[in-house]
This record gives sequence, structure tokens and C-alpha cells, in this order.
Amino acid sequence: MFAELRARARAGLEPAHWDFYAGGAGAERTVHGNEEAFERIRLVPRVLRATGPRDLRTTLLGTDLAAPILVAPTAFHRLAHPDGELATARGAAAAGSVLVVSMAATTPVEAIAAEAGPWWFQLYVQPDRAFTTALVRRVEAAGCRALVVSADSPVFGRRERDHRHGFHDLPAGLVCENMRDATGAVRAIAMDDGLGWDGIDWLRGITTLPIVLKGVLHPADAELAVEHGVAGVLVSNHGGRQLDGAIASIDALPAVAKAVGGRLPILVDGGVRCGADIVAALALGADAVLVGRPVLWGLAVDGARGVQDALSLLREDLDRALALVGARRPADVTPDLVAPR
Repeated sequence: MFAELRARARAGLEPAHWDFYAGGAGAERTVHGNEEAFERIRLVPRVLRATGPRDLRTTLLGTDLAAPILVAPTAFHRLAHPDGELATARGAAAAGSVLVVSMAATTPVEAIAAEAGPWWFQLYVQPDRAFTTALVRRVEAAGCRALVVSADSPVFGRRERDHRHGFHDLPAGLVCENMRDATGAVRAIAMDDGLGWDGIDWLRGITTLPIVLKGVLHPADAELAVEHGVAGVLVSNHGGRQLDGAIASIDALPAVAKAVGGRLPILVDGGVRCGADIVAALALGADAVLVGRPVLWGLAVDGARGVQDALSLLREDLDRALALVGARRPADVTPDLVAPR
């Protein structure tokens, strides 16, 4: 569905920047596996369900959405468009979606918040807990509705495309604006291989924002997430950018959903490209999906309008897919609409 948009984005971007967005870890088996897993899924539609006009609206953690589609956190939007995250925020707001702002944004959260609708913030808990606390206070003050905590990154994945290009630093004039400390200096984002569940407990103790744990693939970790009081889990393999060979997110979803047992909202990202993919995710246990690369393609091609168009295209295709499987609302999608695998 996004083939033309993808091609136009690739043609307009610097090769190193395209590869940063498109690439993943290692041989990129997981990058490709995310989409391939959706391609293997087959839906079993119901007929004569008299759906009438569909109602795609949903609510997550107190945030209203026009459809169960959020913008996944992705880094460095000013590589794709001069307006960067400001354009993404405008486009997401116009489409009635929630923007999850990356910790590696090239625009300060305060400026993004001025343009955005409801927004969440993706956080890597830093070894320097004082800096992490200050950043949480900063996003709280800016109006953040939830924290999306990446738990799948004790170290950086090795991304061969970046190494081939020698792409290890942002161009002059661009920095990770949300990594500025009290002195105005920009820190490097640190991965913390010492982070454990006690770090999640600590984070819950310093904020009243709901915490969505991102990077959950194993059902035992989903059970632990419930026990440690998070507000939601995001089934994700980091878009294939961390552990190459990790299970596709959609393949991990059913076991995670079973472990959670309806006690928390479940989100999923990785490889969502059409309305049928979203229906499949809903049927397998997700409450909503997050979309990353297609949003970046829209941003690269046409700024805020491109982001809005990409999200609107997905929403329209979801509406069509719901009608065709016999569901009026996302909540009406049931497990029997997916063929046994």
C-alpha cells in the first residue's frame, strides 16, 4: 500500500539517511521478518454482519484516538524534513493520532508539544538517575500523557548500513535536543546493561504518568510487567534494529496477550503496512498498533501533510478492512477472524 510513498521518500533522501531509517541490525532478518509475518496471516471474514458505518475511535490510557493507530517513536526527524518533529506532530494531530516522541528527537519536547495533539514520550532510563528524573519532570511539565520505556536496549544493536556510510553523528546543527542537561550541554544517550525491574519500580516511584513497557516479546516478561505495575505493554522488536533474529512482533503477540490476560492494554509495532495488518493485530490480542517507517516516508515526501496523508490512508484502509471482516468497531474484532496457523 505504501510502495509509491516509500520509493519517493528514498529518492529524496540522502543515501545515508535513508539507510538509517530503513535499516536494522545485523543481516536485517528481523526487519524483513516483521512484514513477512503479516504476509503469512490470513483473515477469516464474517458476512451479513450489518456493520453500517464503522466507528474506529478508541481510548488508551485516558487518551482518545480517531483510530487504534499511534505514531511510533523514531529518531532524528529533521534528517527527513527541515521541520522535523514539528511537522510530524502537526500531521499526527490532524489525523487524530497520538505521537510518541522519541528521546532522540531533533526538536525540543516543548516545541513539539506546542504543535501536537496528545503525545507520549519514549524514554531510555539513563544510568544517571538524576538526569533521568530531570527529563521526566521536563516532559511532565510540557504536557506528556504517558511514558513509553524502552526495555530492549541494554546495548546498541550493530547496524551495518550505518557503519558502511560512516554515519555515526548527526550533521552540523542537529542534536538530540531532549538530551540537554541543566548546563545546556547535550549528552549522548546511554544504554544501560545494568537496568533491571528495580529500575521500573524506581521510575514508577518518581512519576504519576502511566508507563508503557516497550520491547516485550517473551510472555514471562509480560507477566512480570503486570506484577511490577506498568500501565501497558508494547510488543516490539525495535523495528529489527536491536537483536537480529528476534521473533517478529506479530508472532510474539498471542503469547504475550495470553500472559497479560486482559489486565493491561497491549500495543504492537513492527511491519504494520495496511488495514488488514491492523485487523490481524487486533484479532491476535492488541488494543492498538504503532507505525514508524511509513510516517517517516510521508514526512520525507511532504512534511506535515505527508504524515497526515500516511496516517489517514491507514485509517481509511482499516475502515475498509473492518467492513470486509464484518466488524463495526475495533473492539468487535475477535480471535476467530484469524485463520489458525
